[in-house]
Amino acid sequence: MRPEDAVAGLLWDMRRAAGETLRFVEGLDYDQFIANRQVRLAVERALEIVGQAARRLSSEFKAAHPEIPWGNMIGQRNVLAHEYGDIDTARIWDVVSHRLPELVPQLDALIPPLPDDGD
Repeated sequence: MRPEDAVAGLLWDMRRAAGETLRFVEGLDYDQFIANRQVRLAVERALEIVGQAARRLSSEFKAAHPEIPWGNMIGQRNVLAHEYGDIDTARIWDVVSHRLPELVPQLDALIPPLPDDGD
C-alpha cells in the first residue's frame, strides 16, 4: 500500500464515522440524546474511530493541516477509550452539534478522489 493510500484510508474512516455520528443524532435535541443510551454509545464509538484514525496520521500530515483540531480529536478518543467513567456528555453533545458539522467539509477537502479504474 502506498503511503498516500494509507492517509486517504484514515481520512475516509474519519469522514465516514463523522457522517454516521451526525446521522445518529439527526432530529435529536440534547435531552433526547441524554435519554437514549443506545445513541450515546454509538456516538461515543464513532468518535473513538475519528480520534484513533487521527492519531494514526503522521505528525507531518497533521502539521500541514493545522485547521483541523487533531489534538482535540485524539484527546477525546483517549477519554472515551480509557477514562470512560469521566465522559462529559454535555461535551460530547457540543462536539456532535457544533464541531463535527465543521469537520466534515474540512475532511472532504482533504480526501483525494477515487482513482479512475479505466472503465
